[in-house]
Amino acid sequence: MDTPRILTIRELTLHIKGILERDRLLQNVWVKGEISNFKLHSPSGHMYFTLKDESSCIKAVMFRSRAALVPFRPENGMRVIARGAVSLFERDGQYQIYVEELQPDGLGSLHLALEQLKARLAQEGLFEPERKRKIPALPRAVGVATSVTGAAVRDILKVIFRRYPNMRVVIAPCAVQGETAPQEISKAIGLLNRVDGLDVIITGRGGGSREELWAFNSEEVVRAVAVSKLPVISAVGHETDITLADLAADLRAPTPSAAAELAVPLKHELAAAVGDLARRLNAAVYSNIQNKRRVSELLAASPGVSNPYYRINQERQYLDQLRHDLMHSISGFVNNKNAILTVLAGKLDALSPLQVLGRGYSITQLQSGEPVSDARSVQQGEKLTVTLAKGQLRCAVEEVITPWQS
Repeated sequence: MDTPRILTIRELTLHIKGILERDRLLQNVWVKGEISNFKLHSPSGHMYFTLKDESSCIKAVMFRSRAALVPFRPENGMRVIARGAVSLFERDGQYQIYVEELQPDGLGSLHLALEQLKARLAQEGLFEPERKRKIPALPRAVGVATSVTGAAVRDILKVIFRRYPNMRVVIAPCAVQGETAPQEISKAIGLLNRVDGLDVIITGRGGGSREELWAFNSEEVVRAVAVSKLPVISAVGHETDITLADLAADLRAPTPSAAAELAVPLKHELAAAVGDLARRLNAAVYSNIQNKRRVSELLAASPGVSNPYYRINQERQYLDQLRHDLMHSISGFVNNKNAILTVLAGKLDALSPLQVLGRGYSITQLQSGEPVSDARSVQQGEKLTVTLAKGQLRCAVEEVITPWQS
C-alpha cells in the first residue's frame, strides 16, 4: 500500500489555484449578480466587492487600471455583469474573480454613467441658471471649438459670414468623437479662452448616434465649459439631442447653425438700427439748437441784456434801500440801548455811596484804608480819615465809646 502524500497548505492552495487557472472557461468568464460589501480602496484605487445571487456569492476584485475604465460608479445592491478570470487568493485560500470588465445588468452602462454624472455635477451647481452669462450682442470675434472636417464647422461659418461678413472667427480644431475627444474639446476651449479679442465660444458638432455625441457628456468637457471665462454656446447634434455640456453652457443652441445665429447679429439690421439712431440724434440735436436759439433771442430782447445799465440801476436802487434800512436799524438799536443805559445809570446812581454822603453821612477809615464800622476796632488817640460828600477830615480819637457804654 502506497504511503499517502501529505501536502502543506501552500501546496494544496497552489494545486487548486493551478486547476482553476488552467480552466479556459474560468479564465474568461461572464458572471452576473448583485454587488454587496463594495469598497473603493484609497489610495490604490482598487475596487473590492462581493457578487451574490439568491443562494451563492463570490469575492471579486478589480484593480485600478481596469476600474478607471468603468463608466459608472458601482454601488451596493446594483445588479451587474462582470467579465474576468477566476483564481485563488493564496493568503485566504479563497477563490475569487479578478474582474476585467463591469457593466450594469438590465441598464446600459452609458446611460447609468450619464445619470450618475449628471446628478453629481448638478449637486455641485454646474447647471444652475444663476451661473449662466449673457451672450454679447455684438462680439468682437467668435471662437469655435469643433472638428474642421465635419459639416458643423461649415454650417457655422456659412451662417456667421452671411449674417456678419467681416466677423473675425477663430477655430480651435478638435476631435468630437472617440476616446481622445473629451481631452481635445476641453483643450480647445481652454485655448480659445486665451485668445485676445474673443467674446464668445461655440462648441459642438453635427448629429450622430448617442455614442458619437458622448464626448459632450464627459465630465472633462462639462467642467471645461463651466469654468470658461468666456460665455459658451453649445451646439451638439440635433434639436432633440441634449448633452451635459448643453446643461453647463451659458446658452444651448438646437443645431450648429442656430448657434451661429445666436452668436452674431445681422449686420444689415445693425446698420439700419444705427442709421435710425443717427437720424433721431440729428433731429434731437436740431431741436435742441432751435430751443436754445429761441431762449437766446428772448434773453437778447430782455432789458438786462439789451440795456446793461438797467440792471445796474436796479441793483443801485436796491443797495440804497438796503443802506436806508441798515441806518434805520442801527439808529433804533442805539436809541434802545441808550434808554436802557439811562435806566441802569439811574439805578446805579441811587445806590451810589456819594448819594448817601450827600445826605450828611460820612465814611470813617483807618490809616490802612480799612473802613471803621465798630468803635471797638480803634484806640484812643488813633488817627482816622473821615470822608464827607465834599472833602475829607483828618481826626484823632479823643475817646472811644463802645456800644454798651452808649
